[in-house]
Amino acid sequence: MKLITFATADGHSDRVGRIEGEDVVEFDVPTMREYFERDQKVGETGEVVKLADVRLRAPIVPKKFFHTAGNFLDHHEELTKVNWSHPVHKGIVFFQNVDAIIGPDDDIVYPSQLTKELDYELELAIVIGKAGKFFGPEEALDHIAGFTVFNDITARDIQREEMKSGVFSFSKGIATFCPIGPYIVTKDEVPDYMNLDMHLEVNGDLRQTGNMSKMRVDVAHLVAYHSPQGFSAGDLLTTGTVSGVAAVQPNPFDFYLQPGDVVTATVEGVGTLRNRVVSWEDAYGVPAPAASGFGD
Repeated sequence: MKLITFATADGHSDRVGRIEGEDVVEFDVPTMREYFERDQKVGETGEVVKLADVRLRAPIVPKKFFHTAGNFLDHHEELTKVNWSHPVHKGIVFFQNVDAIIGPDDDIVYPSQLTKELDYELELAIVIGKAGKFFGPEEALDHIAGFTVFNDITARDIQREEMKSGVFSFSKGIATFCPIGPYIVTKDEVPDYMNLDMHLEVNGDLRQTGNMSKMRVDVAHLVAYHSPQGFSAGDLLTTGTVSGVAAVQPNPFDFYLQPGDVVTATVEGVGTLRNRVVSWEDAYGVPAPAASGFGD
């Protein structure tokens, strides 16, 4: 089943439903997070609309968004080419800013006052369907409801400064830096989720490729590893990215994102997430403000 959050032309608030062929069947629940909080046991409103007539939104805004770093072997190896002050270990975890979430076909706003090194990172996001904590990998699959596509947009110059402390967060949590979607595919429709091909293109040029089988920590162990932090129904957990990010290229500035670029991120069996990069002025109609700092 493909679960979506969507808007219609009537201007009403976002709605929740499932895709059935060329139609959308609306659920009687206000948000996707509440859908999972109710253990996916909700009724239907009886309204059916054409998929072609709706605007897909970010499928869910979770209570918590857990990040994983350095988990794909090929990406871990290529990270050694980057002059980080600290290594990126597979055990690094951090939280994403949920207010940075955008959906399919929403614009990524390039904050030129903050960064000149805007990068992409294709990842799979795991949707937690059941609350729980302190459980092992043998129980982890019971807590997984489905999957969605995630593009971990990152300001590498900011990240480089953050890495002097061995951590990173701000570089990935800036407004619009968290595209997810286009929908949530339930676990039953992705039985071989540890063997999914993944690729990302910029303006039609292939930039990233990988396969879930190359993860250093598999999905069950990854979910269990994060469980001491406590999961709520509807939380998201990312797997880490695959090889090919701009930062590891011989000349990264030939690859960093620029206004006008279109980024297309695909995970086999889960979907394709498309977003355009736009300038601050095109997004907001005013020049970018000066960057704020901490002073001397």
